[in-house]
Amino acid sequence: MRILHFCVLILLISAAAYVYEIKFESTLRAERVAKMRVDVQRERDAIAALRAEWATLDNPARLQGLARRHLQLRPADATQYDPLTRLPERPPTVMQPQPTDAIASMLEAADAPAATGSVSRPAKPR
Repeated sequence: MRILHFCVLILLISAAAYVYEIKFESTLRAERVAKMRVDVQRERDAIAALRAEWATLDNPARLQGLARRHLQLRPADATQYDPLTRLPERPPTVMQPQPTDAIASMLEAADAPAATGSVSRPAKPR
């Protein structure tokens, strides 16, 4: 009887220690999850601030003012255009040769001997 009581007591102590370990681990994980939630919220706030800053920087009125201030652009004058008679002649159109088709050349080679009456083997593909 004493050995049975001793074994049950050891089993009870080990179960209590295991439950305590599980509780401690779950508390640590809950703290990590809470910390991660805070980090995610901080990153979302940073993204929202960057988007707001981008919208301010990308404002067309602001860009127009910067272009006026820093670029020496003026409207085009009518004297800046050349008449059509001063344009150079259009270069002649150059026709590019068609790429050779290996299958088509084999078919043509196979049809050519049949027309002449002689028999030969088809050309090997490249």
